[in-house]
Amino acid sequence: MSARKSRTPASRQPSRREVLRPAELVGGSAVLALFAGVVMLVASRSWVVAVIGLGVVFIVALVITALFVQSIKPTEDEQADIAEQDAANGGSRPVLLDKPKPDDEAGTEPGAPSPGH
Repeated sequence: MSARKSRTPASRQPSRREVLRPAELVGGSAVLALFAGVVMLVASRSWVVAVIGLGVVFIVALVITALFVQSIKPTEDEQADIAEQDAANGGSRPVLLDKPKPDDEAGTEPGAPSPGH
């Protein structure tokens, strides 16, 4: 028997690594920005330029990191978790459309005008 407990998706708790993942990404961006800020401070000897450069590099690094994270394909466990959350919240549907009413006719889109109007 493995050391890992078999859990159903409903009782699954995120691991410590999964919980700390956002902090790792923000921390990496902060370290990169701090390095750039120190380089700018040494090169220009101006605190204002160094702080502005630090802020700009932090934001750019954070945006680029977020784009890379979005490009990662979810694993089978993550896909099962997403499907379970969708089912618990009534399934996935466009957010801006009204919820379908029980008296709507079959085959009509939610939020679309009824055929009699």
